[in-house]
Amino acid sequence: MRSEEDRPVAGFPFSAVVGQDQLRLALILCAVHPGIGGVLVRGEKGTAKSTVVRALTALLPAVDDAGTTRPARLVELPVGATEDRVIGSIDLEKVLRDGERAFQPGLLAAAHQGVLYVDEVNLLHDHLVDVLLDAAAMGRVHIERDGISHSHPAKFVLVGTMNPEEGELRPQLLDRFGLAVDVAASRDVDVRMEVVRRRLDYERDPEAFVARYESADEELAAEILTAREKLDSVELSNRELRRIASLCASFDVDGMRADLVLARTATAHAAWRGDSEVTAEDVRVAAELTLPHRRRRDPFDEPGLDQQQLDDALEQADQDAQSQVEDDARDGEPEPPENPEDRGPEDGGPEDGGPDDEGPDDDGPEDPDGPGGGVRATDRPSAPPAGEFKAKLLEVPGVGEGAPGRRSRSMSPRGRVVRSTRERGHGLHLTSTVFAAAESQVARGRTAGRLRLAPADLRGAIREGREGNLIVFVVDASGSMAARDRLSAVTGAVVSLLRDAYQRRDKVAVITVRGREAELVLPPTSSVDIAVRRLQSMRTGGKSPLAEGFLRAREVVLRERLRDPQRRALVVTLTDGRATGGKDALHRARVAAHLLADASVASIVVDCETGLVRLGLAAELARELRGGYVRLAELSAQQVAGVVRAAA
Repeated sequence: MRSEEDRPVAGFPFSAVVGQDQLRLALILCAVHPGIGGVLVRGEKGTAKSTVVRALTALLPAVDDAGTTRPARLVELPVGATEDRVIGSIDLEKVLRDGERAFQPGLLAAAHQGVLYVDEVNLLHDHLVDVLLDAAAMGRVHIERDGISHSHPAKFVLVGTMNPEEGELRPQLLDRFGLAVDVAASRDVDVRMEVVRRRLDYERDPEAFVARYESADEELAAEILTAREKLDSVELSNRELRRIASLCASFDVDGMRADLVLARTATAHAAWRGDSEVTAEDVRVAAELTLPHRRRRDPFDEPGLDQQQLDDALEQADQDAQSQVEDDARDGEPEPPENPEDRGPEDGGPEDGGPDDEGPDDDGPEDPDGPGGGVRATDRPSAPPAGEFKAKLLEVPGVGEGAPGRRSRSMSPRGRVVRSTRERGHGLHLTSTVFAAAESQVARGRTAGRLRLAPADLRGAIREGREGNLIVFVVDASGSMAARDRLSAVTGAVVSLLRDAYQRRDKVAVITVRGREAELVLPPTSSVDIAVRRLQSMRTGGKSPLAEGFLRAREVVLRERLRDPQRRALVVTLTDGRATGGKDALHRARVAAHLLADASVASIVVDCETGLVRLGLAAELARELRGGYVRLAELSAQQVAGVVRAAA
């Protein structure tokens, strides 16, 4: 008999969740129509993201499995999962025992007709996110590998949660999620009190708490099942389809995925309401869940959806739909007689600019907010970024073993197999192992039956991939750099490099040097949009204590090595090289550069010196750092190549 301590704790009821209405609705709609493609839940820690997702599973219909009925499963995918674990792989036991090829399903198969939950999905390797999203959209998994050709159904509700402060998903991956919801703790005191009260009640007596909401959960589950059964009979009229297409065009989303997901979501919402036809309100609700994350083409775009823009787009879509209805009604009617007033000058009509011309007057400026689309005046930073560009890849030299990313070469358990080894490697290289064993089968006396293996046959797999690095920006914000044009160019260069770091999944840190000190304005983080905000509010002026900047960069790198020893660092210094902070400033800067180089830190100096007379001090510092050197004007994808050399 199990003791009270061994008894499993009942999960928190879905109906008992307070203050996350939009998240609950998004999950329900995906449960009604799994083809929507899943939900991305973005929010700070402590906002009940995981609690709501886990509670959803209890509402899903029971699953027929090999002649028996079982509850839907919640399958959790760990961030460190391998591709074999996710999609499945060859059944090694059967191969070795029976000599027969067989497939062993992975987590995607286990999640069929249930929920696949990925916590911290933004930390999952990009190629695994692609695999998950492909399966969620297709409803099947196709495997062609290791001599195995296999396909199986994988219809599940995909839910990914993430904290944006720990790094964003790339826009290409954001678009692959059907819906996205931003969650935050309520600022309403009564709501916060109720959240705490229910949580304490649940912890005090989980079974009694679950029993209190059992009927509400059962009712929700029945409504989801009814909506699923009704889904195929819901009509999406041409009028509402035109509204959907017009909305997506208004928000200038890429591709057609948004249109399809919006149509599926609106249909699911109509079925959830119990209606047989999609309405304008269904489209609006679907747009609020479908479009916000697809507007972020750039990592530094603000997330969310402007409600006024949505209202305007819906109004325009409604006018387009009404015009189309009127056009359709006029089809077949005789054309009205032509009005001479409507003809242009080439047809004998009024001349442009005549009394019948209702264009804007020439003796006054056009309304900047009118149809002409003039630009409104907005508040701008004192030195806005200029000259942004696609930065050339700056690579840390050598081969690392760091975190998954897209910058420098690395040997990684998540990379592609490049060869086999007699050493342990990153997992088993099956083909080489079998071949090695096959050569000895006669000597081992095998004539039939399973393959005879020996320890000497085992071969490891060597995998090569790309890693993310720690990029430490040291930005000279002294008086010599503070001229508006130069600071604007430097800011634009850093923003370009930060955008590149975002796409390559690096961690970044920003140090500014001015006056008498070097300030760590941003400790190492994966959220590069925060770095941009800190950079835009950067203070400038005073002397240039470059020695303190190099020493602070060294301190940051060494500290991060203790926390994350496999993440290699690259220090990028933007300066004109004119060290002026403190006594014998230039000599101290050279000594500090030596210390940074002696710590085996890869570096590059971006020379920001301009003018006809150049002192070349930045180039000297680059030599002291034993790193790379490039001029600011040359920092572009076309002109930068091989600027990072091996550190000593």
